[in-house]
Amino acid sequence: MSSTTEAAPAKERTRSLYRGDPGMWSWVLHRITGVATFFFLFVHVLDTALVRVNPDTYDKVIETYKNPLVGLMELALVAMVLYHALNGVRVMTIDFWSKGPKYQRPMLWIIIAIWFAVMIPGAARIFYNMFAGH
Repeated sequence: MSSTTEAAPAKERTRSLYRGDPGMWSWVLHRITGVATFFFLFVHVLDTALVRVNPDTYDKVIETYKNPLVGLMELALVAMVLYHALNGVRVMTIDFWSKGPKYQRPMLWIIIAIWFAVMIPGAARIFYNMFAGH
């Protein structure tokens, strides 16, 4: 008894629209930066409210912010807010411009270029403030 076996046809690999695509990562980063900015604003409102409760405690909290670690966090905050704003403009352009979906990928690279162009001098200024003692 002999049997012949046929090789199964090679299954063509399909890829979803966003799996690993820059568009997916821009979507993920937009959500992360939005949530992080919300939490920053929440903490900022709480620590600013301390000035009404106890000005001395407020001064102590503000004094703890004058260290390089908080300076790096401030740099991350600026980076997140800038990315979130630029990507938000891109998303609105895609939604409200009839040709937006066609040009969404080039617009992503444009906002990344703008992000770098603004972040480099912004980071320089933040590092200057961190290490010059201002």
